[in-house]
Amino acid sequence: MPSYTVTIATGNQWFAGTDDYVYITLVGMEGCSERTLLDKPLYNDFERGAVDSYDVKVGENLGDIMLVKIEKKKYWMLDDWYCRYVTVKTPCGDYVEFPCFRWLVDDKEVILRDGRAFLPQDDKTSLVKLHRQKELDQRRKTYRWKEWQPGFPMSIDANRHRDLPRDIQFDSEKGVDFILNYSKAIENLCVNSFMNMFQSSWSDLADFEKIFARIKNTISEYVMQHWKEDFMFGYQFLNGCNPVLISKCTKLPDKFPVTDEMISVSLERDLTLEQEIKAGNIYIVDYEMLEGINANSTDPNTQQYLAAPICLLYKNVRNKILPIAIQLGQNPDENPVFLPTDSTYDWMLAKIWVRSADFQHHQTISHLLRTHLITEVFGIAMYRQLPAVHPAFKLLIPHIRFTIAINTKAREQLICESGIFDKANATGGGGHVQLIQKAMKTLTYRSFCFPDMIKSRGMDSTEDVPTYFYRDDGYKVWEATKSFVSDVVGIYYTSDERVQGDEEIQAFVKDVCSFGMQDFDHCEFPKSLKTRDELIEYLTVVIFTASAQHAAVNFGQYDWCSWIPNAPSTMRKPPPKEKGQADIKTIIDSLPDRGRSSWHLGAVWALSQYQENELYLGMYPDEHFIESPVKGAMERFRKQLAEISSLIKRRNEEKKLPYYNMSPDKIPNSVAV
Repeated sequence: MPSYTVTIATGNQWFAGTDDYVYITLVGMEGCSERTLLDKPLYNDFERGAVDSYDVKVGENLGDIMLVKIEKKKYWMLDDWYCRYVTVKTPCGDYVEFPCFRWLVDDKEVILRDGRAFLPQDDKTSLVKLHRQKELDQRRKTYRWKEWQPGFPMSIDANRHRDLPRDIQFDSEKGVDFILNYSKAIENLCVNSFMNMFQSSWSDLADFEKIFARIKNTISEYVMQHWKEDFMFGYQFLNGCNPVLISKCTKLPDKFPVTDEMISVSLERDLTLEQEIKAGNIYIVDYEMLEGINANSTDPNTQQYLAAPICLLYKNVRNKILPIAIQLGQNPDENPVFLPTDSTYDWMLAKIWVRSADFQHHQTISHLLRTHLITEVFGIAMYRQLPAVHPAFKLLIPHIRFTIAINTKAREQLICESGIFDKANATGGGGHVQLIQKAMKTLTYRSFCFPDMIKSRGMDSTEDVPTYFYRDDGYKVWEATKSFVSDVVGIYYTSDERVQGDEEIQAFVKDVCSFGMQDFDHCEFPKSLKTRDELIEYLTVVIFTASAQHAAVNFGQYDWCSWIPNAPSTMRKPPPKEKGQADIKTIIDSLPDRGRSSWHLGAVWALSQYQENELYLGMYPDEHFIESPVKGAMERFRKQLAEISSLIKRRNEEKKLPYYNMSPDKIPNSVAV
């Protein structure tokens, strides 16, 4: 009798093994095997990390093995099992690989295709076509869209992490429990004692050092020492936590009436303000998005305030970007223009207000909306429209890892009503919801294409701004990612017609636009793709947003925001409407109190930590692809990324303020924190 050798690998995660019964059926072109129990006498099968082999005897040769059906049945208690892959050795000695990388939950079965990627138009037999359709039908029932808040991108239909499909849950929910992690962070940072003095103000600026965790030679300590200086204020718009707002000023807005007389002392080239603008030396940051957003009022004992400032910046003759004018509101009739020539405390308070506004914009728009929520949209559409055999599914799944889980956990504990976000942030208590709703009205697909986003702000010239490392490193990572995607797309799509004829990739793109983005016309997400170039760009957007862009706005949070006067999460006094009123007491009374400072510090610490067993860009331990050409493309991608990391490391060795947030060796594959 012919015999097939079946090898099954169990995952290494906690609780990946099982004591349940496991059965296998081999489905070939010429027949099926009997349903066979995989069990060795006196042996503990399917333990965590195990690779077990079994013989499956058949009455006659099955022909080419097309599918493998695995069933799990209860032995004593239902026992989830994570299967990495199945390999079948045929009687003639050939090996066929069947990637799985899924959980088998309850008395469930999974039917696997072999590891080769196929476009839908390339499946010829009714057997594999039916399998493909059944998989998608089941996925669409499992991964459903839901509107968490009106005007938001759509999210997964699950209220709690435990309600998610097992395949997209974290291996250990405890590791991403925000309440537990924040409490642990507050304890590790030794700020417990200040939590008991929740609404008590600090005595002076030096007092903030009591909760500042000093880590030698880090950016955070440099920030603490230099935060008052104008060069540090300007530098953060280029390479801080939120390097996505600064734009070249081509015309001063009417709502910002800065005159030559006001700022002539700050200009170094004997040019007028208009001439400096024409020469490309003036930059602007406008927080108009914060106008009209309600400040946090969840604590009746402490009023909190928001502002929507406008900040004008100047590139001096040493190529440093320095602030030269700040207006703390959008209406010039109600808000004076603060200048570096004003009193020390007036200017310091104006800059603190800008930093607080930047913190709100960063957390809610740059971080939450433009990386977390958008990547979730791509992820849900991927599961709904692309079967496991599709090359785009295989390409994208490492970059969707745990994203839906972390977002669900955030909606459950962090950004929900009375969640952790309300504890310390001025946009807590619903302001963050208003802010996302407002930001969604101007969000566009092209703004996720990194080169377009940089160019749209007039920040693309390395000669104009030579120290914009976010841009420089981002370009390199974007191009490396695009080159890798191009290699993979070229393997499966030999023409534009192949893209147009792929009904699944078209359904994926349409699902993102019509459901995930709720068909908002202004966002201009494509509803179809006509060329290979369009497909390459689209897949690059997904991967870059989930990896490099998220890393750029996430992992520097402790570096730049742990010194609280540099990034106040809330302000307790309204923005000044007159000059000459500020003193040190005004500033201390405006900054967060002891309790909110402690919550803030715990938050930026926890959010800046990498996942345990983090997978970085270019690391693909789960071999969804088995084809040699794709593995070759992955190897080239890794080499490119390693070269970029080396270049960044060499540059940083000479810097007092190193920039490493876009270094590939520090970019996780996916949004998972």
